[in-house]
Amino acid sequence: MATSRVYVHYHHADACSKARWNARETFRFMYDRPWQHVLDFYSNAVEGNTSVLNLFQPKKHLVHDDGITEGIPLESELETSTRKDGRSGRWERVNFKIVLSYNGTSFDGWQKQPDLHTVQGVVEKSLGEFVDEKKAQLLKKKCKPLEGRVLVAGRTDKGVSALNQVCSFYTWRKDIEPIAIEDAINKDASGKLKVVSISKVSRSFHPNFSAKWRRYLYIFPLDDIEPLCEGGKNHENYIFDENHEKQRNGLLSEENTEEVVLSEDDELEIEETSKELQVVEKPSDFSVSKVDQILQQLQGKVLSYKMFARDTKAARNEGPPTECFMYHARAAEIKLSCSDHVEGRRVMCVELVANRFLRKMVRVLVATSIREAAAGADNDALLKLLEASCRRATAPPAPSEGLCLFDVGYTDFDPQISLIS
Repeated sequence: MATSRVYVHYHHADACSKARWNARETFRFMYDRPWQHVLDFYSNAVEGNTSVLNLFQPKKHLVHDDGITEGIPLESELETSTRKDGRSGRWERVNFKIVLSYNGTSFDGWQKQPDLHTVQGVVEKSLGEFVDEKKAQLLKKKCKPLEGRVLVAGRTDKGVSALNQVCSFYTWRKDIEPIAIEDAINKDASGKLKVVSISKVSRSFHPNFSAKWRRYLYIFPLDDIEPLCEGGKNHENYIFDENHEKQRNGLLSEENTEEVVLSEDDELEIEETSKELQVVEKPSDFSVSKVDQILQQLQGKVLSYKMFARDTKAARNEGPPTECFMYHARAAEIKLSCSDHVEGRRVMCVELVANRFLRKMVRVLVATSIREAAAGADNDALLKLLEASCRRATAPPAPSEGLCLFDVGYTDFDPQISLIS
C-alpha cells in the first residue's frame, strides 16, 4: 500500500522568513482575485476591440519585423533544387509565416492532443486543403485525417492567451495565396482565434529556432478580493489541481490536508513545529514598485532558471537547457478599462522579455516576486533563490489566465520597444 507523502515547507534563512507566505497562502492570494476582468480584456484584445498598447503612457507604437528575409534575401535563394531523379528538394517548397491571436480560456493549450480542443488542432485542420497531392495521398494511405503541419515559436499552456503567436506552414503547392490561408483559419476558428497576418517567408525560416526573443505580459488584478464565489462558498475552500489544470471545490480539513497534492513540484506543504501550530501574522498585500525592483535584478544576465521551471526537460537548444538571458523584466501599475468601472480596474502588468522561457517559468516568477515583495525581502531575492536546491523554495505558479504571449522577435531586441520603461 502506497503511503501518503508529507512535505514540509521550505525554510528560508533570511530575516523575513516569518513573514513569507507558504505555498497554500500564496496560492490563495493568487486565485482569490477578480480574474474575469482580465479574461474579458484579453478577449476584447483578440477580437480587435481594444489594444494592449493603449494601457501604457505614453502610448506605445511597436513595429514588428516580418521575419521574411531572416538575413537571406528571398530573391537570392535558389528557387529550385531539383535532383537528378526528378524529385524536388526542400527549397522547392513555399513557406508561410502565420501570426495568430487567441483567447487562452477557449482552448486546451497550443499542443494538439487527442479529444482536446487545442489551437494547433484547429489550425492544422484548417490547413488540410492546402497540402500537396503527394502528402495528401500519404495521409490517406496511413488512414490519417487530411491536415497540414505547423511549427510554432512557443507552446502555450491551457488558459494562456496570445496576441502575436508565430507559427509556420510549408507546402509544395505554388498556387496558394496568403489570403486563402487566412480565410480558412478564421472560418474554422469560430471567433476564438484570429489571424493577425500571413506572409511568404524564407524557406529557412523556423518560428522557434529563428526567434531571438519572446515577450510575455502578465496582468494581475489589484482590486479587492471578491469574498464569495459562485454558489456562495468561500474562495479559500478552492483547491487548484495542476494535474488537470482546473479548479475543483474541496474543503481542506485536518483529515485530508496531508494528502492534498498541487503538482509534482508545488505540493501543498504542511508546516510542522513540534506538532504545534505557530500563529504568525503575515502581510496581506504587496507593493508593485517592490516587485519592479526585484524583477529588475534579472535584466542583462544569463541565469539558470531551473528553480522557477516546472516539468522541465532538456530542450534541443544550444547551451545548458535551463539557461535564459533576460533582456527586460519590469512591473508597473496600470488601469484596465472595463465597461462596469468608469475609472478602470487597478492591475499590475509584468513585462518579461528573454531569449527563451522554460515551462511555467513566467507564472512562477510572477508569483514568487509577489510573495517576496509582500514579505519585504531584499531586491536580490530572486537571484538568491536561483541557488536553492529545491523547487519548493519558489512559489506555485500564478493563474494561467493572467498570462499572454505578446510577441516574438526575429531581430535583436531593442530596449526602445519595451512597454514598461
